[in-house]
Amino acid sequence: MLLEGKVAIVTGASRGIGRATAVELARHGASVVLNQFAVADGGSAAGEEAYAEVRAVGGEAVLVDGDVADPATGERLVEAAVAHFGRLDIHVSNAGICPFHAFLDMPVELLRKVVDVNLEGAYFTTQAAARQMVKQSEGGAIVAISSISALVGGGMQTHYTPTKAGVHSLMQSVAIALGPHGIRCNSVMPGAILTDINRDDLTPDKLEHFSQRIPLGRIGEPVDVARCVVFLASGLAGYVTGASLLVDGGMFVNLQ
Repeated sequence: MLLEGKVAIVTGASRGIGRATAVELARHGASVVLNQFAVADGGSAAGEEAYAEVRAVGGEAVLVDGDVADPATGERLVEAAVAHFGRLDIHVSNAGICPFHAFLDMPVELLRKVVDVNLEGAYFTTQAAARQMVKQSEGGAIVAISSISALVGGGMQTHYTPTKAGVHSLMQSVAIALGPHGIRCNSVMPGAILTDINRDDLTPDKLEHFSQRIPLGRIGEPVDVARCVVFLASGLAGYVTGASLLVDGGMFVNLQ
C-alpha cells in the first residue's frame, strides 16, 4: 500500500501499459481517474474493462473519455479528480500511438497526429495536473511513459521516436520548473513490451529474436512497467526527479 490515500490520473488507461498502471496504482491504495479515447478504441468497452479491473483490486475509480491531443482533456481529467476524490497527487502521462510507416512517403497528417497525441498530449495533461498540484501546495509526482525508442532509432518509427525523446526531455525540464513546488517528474522507458500498440508487429519470428537478445530471456509485460511507475510515484522515490528508468530486461545494453 505505497500509495494509500493518493489520487492519480492515468491517460490512455483502457489498454496495455496504461491499464496495468491503473490497476497497480489502485492495488497500492490510490484512487484513479482513468482516461480513454473511446473513438480510437472503437467504443467504451475497453475503458469499462479497465474500470472493472481497478475495482476488482479494491480501488476507487472514475472513467473519463477524451483525446489527450485536445488541450481541454487535461483540464477535464483534473476536474474529475477533484470532483470525485477531492485532490490530485499523481499524474501518469501514458497515452500514445505508433502507427508504423515508412519515412520517405510519411503523410503529413500522420506525422502531426503522432506529435499531437504523444508529445503535445503529454505536455498539456502534465501542465493541467501540475497546476492543480501547485494549487494544493503539497507536492506530487508526475511520471511520463517514454520509450527505449527515445534512445535508439526505428526505420518505421521516424514519426514516433522523436516524440518519445521529447517526452523524456519534457520530464527533465518540468522537473526543474516544478521542483520548487515539491513535484517530482520522471520518465519510464519501456523496451519490448507486448501491448496492443505493437502486437501485430511482433510476429513469432520477432518475438523469438527479442527473446534471444534480451538478457532476461523474455518479452516484457505491461505490469513490468506498471510496477516501476508505482515506485516513481511513491515515497520510495522521494529524492528522484528528472530521471529516466529503462525497463527493457537488459536489451539496450546487450550490444554484442
